[in-house]
Amino acid sequence: MGEVFQNTKSAVFAGGCFWCTESDFEKVEGVIDVISGYTGGTMPNPTYEQVCTGNTGHLEAVKVIYDPSKITYEELLDIFWRHIDPTDAGGQFTDRGTQYGSAVFYTTEEERKSAENSKKNLAAMGPFTEEIRTEILQLGPFYPAEPYHQNYYKKNPSHYNAYRSGSGRDRFLKEVWAERKSTESSGIKKETKKNVATTEKIASPYLIPSDTELQKRLTPLQYHVTRQDGTEPPFNNEYWDNHNEGIYVDIISGEPLFSSTDKFGSGTGWPSFTQPLEPENIVKKTDRGFLMVRTEVRSKHANSHLGHVFDDGPKPKGLRYCINSAALRFIPKAALEKEGYGKYQHLFSR
Repeated sequence: MGEVFQNTKSAVFAGGCFWCTESDFEKVEGVIDVISGYTGGTMPNPTYEQVCTGNTGHLEAVKVIYDPSKITYEELLDIFWRHIDPTDAGGQFTDRGTQYGSAVFYTTEEERKSAENSKKNLAAMGPFTEEIRTEILQLGPFYPAEPYHQNYYKKNPSHYNAYRSGSGRDRFLKEVWAERKSTESSGIKKETKKNVATTEKIASPYLIPSDTELQKRLTPLQYHVTRQDGTEPPFNNEYWDNHNEGIYVDIISGEPLFSSTDKFGSGTGWPSFTQPLEPENIVKKTDRGFLMVRTEVRSKHANSHLGHVFDDGPKPKGLRYCINSAALRFIPKAALEKEGYGKYQHLFSR
């Protein structure tokens, strides 16, 4: 962030999808930073894919770094309640499962008492008539989520806005808190016309960052493969031996490319597929490098170098799309709905 802050405090909340919870808290005056992560379970250093199974005990949560001279812990609690459904014991809005449960995590006895009192006041004063199910829990280890989850609403505004709109969160909150005070009195920054205009301007389905931004966001290998037509080493890459169900999307744009239903063990050491998930997202070009003629495959929207396609694959089509893991991001089937790829859920119905 470039600034040095002293005398800060932190508070941890779980309110369902951490993309949304992070976005909500980052609009609050006095909040310095918000970190998406996982907590509440026993598995050390969990991955997003592991948490999505609902078997780790972890919840998607955020750590809020704030300036106590500008906003109090009690005010953060009030803001938290106004952005979740505290009566839902099975998740939050469209996201179902224990990993999307709501909770306030305390670190001191003072925080515990404040959280318990705030919960009691919410139950007594409304607007909810059902039991408040949000838990008040002692904070254990907090594990930051993968880098691509941090500030997701800023990095992928089109996808995030589509997800948030479809989740039903804002519609629910508007109905429940119809009589609430203006957001300014709750500590929320007033959105400027400039911000609104910026949001409206973003209309393309896939946003491609500048080359300078990509060099910061991607690993050196990911940048070398996607932007410099590089090749990663065989048998030493992320997905060559991945047998989990889900889809593979472009690491830069998120455009869907391949499905695990078409993945097979080619023995080459790279992820291999018999066909694309979305053929229109695949561009084929003649590659005459290395004293041979091959067919290169690139993503349509991000123009990422993906790999090559060969005619030595399984019958009946006989194709083998040999793809670099570094050009891909894997979305497990449990996370398809949340990440905006719900239409592919039927591929994995048993």
